[in-house]
Amino acid sequence: MTTITRFAPSPTGRLHVGNIRTALLSTLFARATGGRFLLRIDDTDAARSEERFVDAIRADLEWLGLHPDGEERQSARGALYDARFAELVASGRVYPAYETQQELDLKRKIQLGRGLPPIYDRGALALADAERAALEAEGVRPHWRFRLDPGAIEWDDLIRGPQRFDAATMSDPVVRRADGSWLYLLPSAIDDADMGITHVVRGEDHVSNTALQLQMFAAMGATPPAFAHTALLTGAEGKLSKRLGSLGVDHFRDAGVEPAAVTALLARIGTSDPVEPLGLDDLAAGFGFDRFGRAPARFDEEELAQLNTRIVHALAFGAVADRLPAGMDVAAWEAIRPNLHTLAEAVDWWRVVTGPVEAEAPLEDRDFLAAAAAAAAAIDWTAGDPWHALTNRLKEATGRKGRALFLPLRRALTGLDHGPDMAALLPLIGRERAIERLAKS
Repeated sequence: MTTITRFAPSPTGRLHVGNIRTALLSTLFARATGGRFLLRIDDTDAARSEERFVDAIRADLEWLGLHPDGEERQSARGALYDARFAELVASGRVYPAYETQQELDLKRKIQLGRGLPPIYDRGALALADAERAALEAEGVRPHWRFRLDPGAIEWDDLIRGPQRFDAATMSDPVVRRADGSWLYLLPSAIDDADMGITHVVRGEDHVSNTALQLQMFAAMGATPPAFAHTALLTGAEGKLSKRLGSLGVDHFRDAGVEPAAVTALLARIGTSDPVEPLGLDDLAAGFGFDRFGRAPARFDEEELAQLNTRIVHALAFGAVADRLPAGMDVAAWEAIRPNLHTLAEAVDWWRVVTGPVEAEAPLEDRDFLAAAAAAAAAIDWTAGDPWHALTNRLKEATGRKGRALFLPLRRALTGLDHGPDMAALLPLIGRERAIERLAKS
């Protein structure tokens, strides 16, 4: 059996870090098992779905390197939903209910007041045909509920292990509104069955939905997929963080984070495996749901930043050439790369090379820098190591050494007291600019 996973976002907003993690784990499992990863746009909510978010979802997955093997849109699958819905109505597993929201709220308050669980009492099933006809004659349009069979609902979750729900403690879920629009549960189950989905990855907040949907699969005579419910993400402070809901591809891109850092971190948090700067193929090679625990997974932006630095330091020039400032070549990249935390910082360091540089030396260094300018004009720049030629000549001429020798030169040449190895940087600055900067200081 070919593994088929899916990512099914609703295009009502941008993807956030939890969505990204679901898409990533679905992709990695498909790759690890030689299967397929599908994108399904769950856009049955016509009032809230927007095409710009569909485009954004595709672009975000592309940026992350997650390439679906196919795409479906729920808005194009209405005929299938209607057909399955009619079958379930005919078999008695879906039934009309006529209570208003106010009436349902009142029922729940009464149940809570009596110490009873606030579940739907199936009052609609007690209506006689004549009562239903009278309500509809008055213009009351029903919503539709899926009737749960009594008994235990059990499955072996790929992350959480054995799961058990008692259907008697759960309300018959509403699957279709009075206006004919769909809620999430039934179309999703219909699609998973029709698309041959074998494994579903989603957050642990969907566990009770899985219990309901397992009965829907059974009612349709369909084999359910296996489910892997991931622990929810927490912030660095160890608590559930609302901020995580706002972290998405735009945030990471604007912060200069490489997509490989995002995927490498999200693939490993929640496991005991070390977080390493690995590509998708390497992450997939060691992937398994049995490596994930049930404890909340800690997402730390500082850890992400450190991982991003490691990835940037390993990037070859050819992989980033089209993202670097104009004129920056291999030698410049290799000189500047060790000082970068993000690729965007290359612009600032290249400006140090190309200038202009503002640096005003203290009085005690001005004669020394004037001598440095003269020395820079006298040394052989074609020998390949002008920095050591310059510093050796100045050391002999002035007696300076260590910090007193090197720091004034760095400040005059770069405007900074830290940065790339000057032996690599000075040839990039070049003879004329170096002399000008030393003389000006």
